[in-house]
Amino acid sequence: MTDQGIKQQLRAIVDAARERRAEDVTVLDLTDVSSTLEYFVICTATAGLQLNAVQENIREKAQAAGLPRPSVEGPSERWLLLAFGGSVVVHIMTKDAREYYDLEGLWSDAQVLDFPETPAG
Repeated sequence: MTDQGIKQQLRAIVDAARERRAEDVTVLDLTDVSSTLEYFVICTATAGLQLNAVQENIREKAQAAGLPRPSVEGPSERWLLLAFGGSVVVHIMTKDAREYYDLEGLWSDAQVLDFPETPAG
């Protein structure tokens, strides 16, 4: 997968999360700090319905961008994880879970990739 290709897939995930009002969408590039993981996308949603809406939209848009069907871990009321093969893992978490697990802190050596908001067309 080219760098450009993976960036387009990550962009599709970020946009899909934002379309469903997920907040604080962060993309971590783990390629230099992990031998098994490549990218984390972390976002915040309120429990229940919004968490599910974000997850469904991400799944749909990611597959349209060429990612494989994800395996879903969880699902709990606080944290849902979508694993797209070995390359991209999406964490959709409530604010409480995100603060508690502090994935950004845990992976503070990872590079944060910037996907600015795209103006609504």
